[in-house]
Amino acid sequence: MTTRSCPCGLPEAFEKCCGRFLSGAAAAPTAEALMRSRYSAFVRGDAAYLLRTWHPRTRPARLDLDPGMRWTGLEVLGTTGGSAFHTTGTVTFRASYRGGSLDERSRFERVDGAWVYVDGDVED
Repeated sequence: MTTRSCPCGLPEAFEKCCGRFLSGAAAAPTAEALMRSRYSAFVRGDAAYLLRTWHPRTRPARLDLDPGMRWTGLEVLGTTGGSAFHTTGTVTFRASYRGGSLDERSRFERVDGAWVYVDGDVED
């Protein structure tokens, strides 16, 4: 990953990839795009975006990110649903960080037309 490439692992520059979602200039068109943008938000420490894209039913009152956490890569392992033609979807991914990795199957739904994160199951 170069300093200009998007943290989500796609080859585009951050501004043209997830940056437009984090800034509010565009909405993520798929559940996978939202998941990738949320990973980028974790990398950049953008708790406001994470809360904004969390389902109101499951959103915490606040989110305290660990400033010492260093995310190092994202691998999407699979998706179900989550396209423009769906109202729900799942994304299974592996997020690597310094010292380990997190495997999760995340659930997403549309609320007022926008994709939001509902919850996820951490896989062993």
